[in-house]
Amino acid sequence: MSEQLSPHMRAYVERAQAFAPAGQDLQARRHAFLAACRACTGAAPAHWRIDDREHEGVRLRLYKPQAAAPRGGWPTLLYVHGGGWDLGNLDTHDWFAFGLASRLQAAIVAVDYRLAPEHPYPAPLDDCLKAWQGLRQGRLAVDLCKERLIVAGDSAGGTLAAGLCMALRRDGEAQPLGQVLVYPVLTTRTDLPSMSEHAQAPMMTVEGLQKSLAGYLPDDANRFDACAMPLEADNHQGLAPAFIGVAEIDPLRDHGVAYASALSKCAVPVQLVVGRGMIHSSLRAFGDDEVEALYDRMAKWMAERFESQP
Repeated sequence: MSEQLSPHMRAYVERAQAFAPAGQDLQARRHAFLAACRACTGAAPAHWRIDDREHEGVRLRLYKPQAAAPRGGWPTLLYVHGGGWDLGNLDTHDWFAFGLASRLQAAIVAVDYRLAPEHPYPAPLDDCLKAWQGLRQGRLAVDLCKERLIVAGDSAGGTLAAGLCMALRRDGEAQPLGQVLVYPVLTTRTDLPSMSEHAQAPMMTVEGLQKSLAGYLPDDANRFDACAMPLEADNHQGLAPAFIGVAEIDPLRDHGVAYASALSKCAVPVQLVVGRGMIHSSLRAFGDDEVEALYDRMAKWMAERFESQP
């Protein structure tokens, strides 16, 4: 498998593997994940302000430019971090916001949702919905726009971002201007081709995915809940336009490909990007040409969606 990777991507994998947990207990894994993420995180952008706050018991981190907000408030991205639903917090994923800082004139609100297995589905999604409603109601900050909103997530966070759109449709509420899903988990099925082709891929294996799913969805019935696993929906009509970025060498590649097809069949606008030579989690591999190009295309798509709302 390593021979398929560019020198830059191989170096990224080697750096990540240096942060292997001291043990397999959950706290050791969480500690190691934090250390690995911090090692990939550069300095905070000088032109941004970063504040932590709480909304209805959910911790949030608000990133926004220090410039005066545009008329109507900053267009805002609600960001949901990855980590298999059992890892990650506000400190593990600053790198995502920093990666967009020079590319997108918008605010970002990151959600510190409750983690499995202590808090399985639907608790993490409920926390994301609380943050979303806070944005819609203008309760998080006076200079954030209540209408120009997009939701985004990577990996498990992509699952939750797509699930949020499903939950809003279920509840008869307005969709975001867009949903940005980067190598998301969208079904518990194992019959998609990439699940066998890349079962032992670097940074994500099918075995590891199954362990994470067992903690997130301990009730087997929830594996068919469209808000938990959005590819299981009977239809995908009326959902937000989507940008879907997947990694070529990733068991989850065809989750995103299949979701793009399902959305397109229901007349939902979709942009699908397959990152050549990319692996799961490689949004953190800054400096790689394919990764930087994905950030560029993602930011351009979000800017166009924000501009679509007067």
